Amino acid sequence: MKKKIVGLTTEEVTARQKSGQQNNYDQNVAKTNKEIIQDNVLTLFNFLNLMIGILLAAVGAFSNLFFMVIIIVNIIIGVTLEIRARNLVSKLSIVNQELVTVIRNGVEIQIPSEEIVIDDIVKLATGDQVPSDMVMVGGVLEANEALLTGESDLIKKDHDDELLSGSFIASGSGYGKVIHVGKDNYATKIADEAKVHKPLTSELVSSIRKISKFTSYIIVPLGVILFCEAFFIRDSGIKSSVISSAAALLGMLPKGMVLLISIALATAVAKLAKKEVLVQNMYSVETLAHVDVICLDKTGTITEGKMKVNDVKVLSTAHEADFNEIVGSYLYHSTDNNITMHAIRAYFEESTRFDCLDSLAFSSERKWGAMSFEGLGTVALGAPERLFSEDNLPQEIYEAQKEGFRVLMLGISDSLTFSENALPAMTPLAVLTIDDPIRQNANETLAYLKNEGVDIKVISGDNPVTVSNVARRAGLENYDKYIDLSEVTNDEEVRGLVNDYRVFGRVSPKQKKILVEELKNQGHVVAMTGDGVNDMLALKEADCSIAMAEGDNATRQVANLVLMNSDFTTLPDVLFEGRRVVNNVTKVASIFFIKTIYSLILSLICVLTTIAFPFIPIQITLLDLAIEGYPSFFLSFENDRRKVTTKFLPTALRRALPNAILVVFNVVIVYIMGQSMGWSELTTTTLMYYMLIAVSCMAVVKACLPFNPLRLFLAVTTVIGTYVAAMLFKGLLHLEMLPIAILPFFIGLVIITLIGKLVLDKVLIKKEYR
Repeated sequence: MKKKIVGLTTEEVTARQKSGQQNNYDQNVAKTNKEIIQDNVLTLFNFLNLMIGILLAAVGAFSNLFFMVIIIVNIIIGVTLEIRARNLVSKLSIVNQELVTVIRNGVEIQIPSEEIVIDDIVKLATGDQVPSDMVMVGGVLEANEALLTGESDLIKKDHDDELLSGSFIASGSGYGKVIHVGKDNYATKIADEAKVHKPLTSELVSSIRKISKFTSYIIVPLGVILFCEAFFIRDSGIKSSVISSAAALLGMLPKGMVLLISIALATAVAKLAKKEVLVQNMYSVETLAHVDVICLDKTGTITEGKMKVNDVKVLSTAHEADFNEIVGSYLYHSTDNNITMHAIRAYFEESTRFDCLDSLAFSSERKWGAMSFEGLGTVALGAPERLFSEDNLPQEIYEAQKEGFRVLMLGISDSLTFSENALPAMTPLAVLTIDDPIRQNANETLAYLKNEGVDIKVISGDNPVTVSNVARRAGLENYDKYIDLSEVTNDEEVRGLVNDYRVFGRVSPKQKKILVEELKNQGHVVAMTGDGVNDMLALKEADCSIAMAEGDNATRQVANLVLMNSDFTTLPDVLFEGRRVVNNVTKVASIFFIKTIYSLILSLICVLTTIAFPFIPIQITLLDLAIEGYPSFFLSFENDRRKVTTKFLPTALRRALPNAILVVFNVVIVYIMGQSMGWSELTTTTLMYYMLIAVSCMAVVKACLPFNPLRLFLAVTTVIGTYVAAMLFKGLLHLEMLPIAILPFFIGLVIITLIGKLVLDKVLIKKEYR
């Protein structure tokens, strides 16, 4: 450079630091420990259970507080998994925390990127990542802004041109003056726009929340009425009044269901971790099971993002013998550092045979670079149509382009003179076919997703023709339906195009978000894959966001899933796990919701008749563990890859309804029989409880059909184990051994209940069960 660059003085740097003009803005978009704990603890469901627990503890009914263990375990699982995933992502960080070279007091020094201040002069060279927004003040270089814009083409940067933070210097060198720091940087603005954590999209969790919300409107007035009736009308005493009222209210809250969902999803998270899939939010596994549209990026997703030389054809027989030395000498003296040059360097060995006299770096604007060698002439490398006239292009060029490969040509001339705008007459030397390989099993993955009813959209910042060819090679249907969105400026027009095309090229970050948003507005459950800052807005908008581990750090932080091997072909594994969880949980959910329905109905009957609720909390807890928890836990591990075709909550409630009706029927019948035959209250309660166990066990047996060895074992041990537990812990449960005289009544009621179940199942749920 003609004029020496002095840069800032120490005093100027200090002044800017004091005024907050430093590049030390915390760009971490991950949840804090406090936010994670709040999300898992501060829920309506936990609040309702806690209030009931406090009331029971206040009256000394400590044996009835065991249900709180379920709540605590559920919280611990959720918090532990989320913090663990967050910490793993932070360890993955490969964002530029390296030292950068700045000029201060006329001297080059190296400092951490967060110590850069406004007006600092930063020295940039090939391979550097731009640490902050700046404007060029010297030199010429080419920048790759793919992480920001999604477009992999190199952009020439000359004097007064702006360089965006997060871009990479692909070739050349120069100096930039910092114009933005911290939160004002382009990349940081995109990250901050996506920083607000998106709401949870889980059908299972939203169903539990609906139940909790519904019961919250009922629990308080019902609880007050039941307590008042017990305390003032039946004169039961404060402890008995609280216990009987609490049992009714606890029965309405599906505690075991929440724990089962957490355990099932935690198991899925652990299994996916072994397949190098990091799940940051365990409920996203379930969400992916419902996904019917996946938006894929091209580079690094369908393709490996690693260019390689596919074929080399030498065209000049005169230089065939020393061809490798010619290319090797070109590579040895070249400063080009783009992804294509990496591929060529991997294919050829460098050579020092020819001495370089003059060189011109590759430019994406010129589409070629050149070098003159002593005793050889000028060698140029670039796009075929820029080096030669169309008449001189060999047929191999067109054939390779049709296959979607990138094609470069080498040309040679005896002349040693060339300029930035003109080359001497060149003779074709060789054709280089460059390929960005399709990921292994990409074809099978796309075919599988199609067969499973998942629509695929390819959204990329690259040229739509290139993206279309890649999609074709990956086996994507309708790959020829592509559009260049750089020519579309109206947002509503972008929305209108979402169903007309399969491949979208030259897509801006905002347009990616609009496409995802429109798909969601049409009722689709959308997953989005991405690896760069340009994908962040769309990832936040998607129902399920999937980031590549090799991509940008902020992108990984906002994603639900991180593919540690950056291989999208593992998506079917995630889909399988999501379906396994949803199908298995849906299958056993009816067992849990039986209690919710009959507790509500019995509570209303109790309010109208001023009769005490027939069960106490510890009795309900035994059913939570033995009938709900034990078989459901093991059934949740079964493989079930079937497509999810039903809505969880309506299906579960409809399947639970016949059983709940039978529970209410038996409680009413046993109460009437007890009153008419003069049974003791303890005998009546015991028979009611035994019939409750019978109906619940029937639901377990139904969920285990068709039997296999595991299901048969679970069905048998659940029935026998629950009754044995009721007998062994009769004192704790406030029961007695069923008198011999009452046994015929019990057997008769079981037979009638079984017949009633067959009839009600046929009428209410028909052929839903497999």
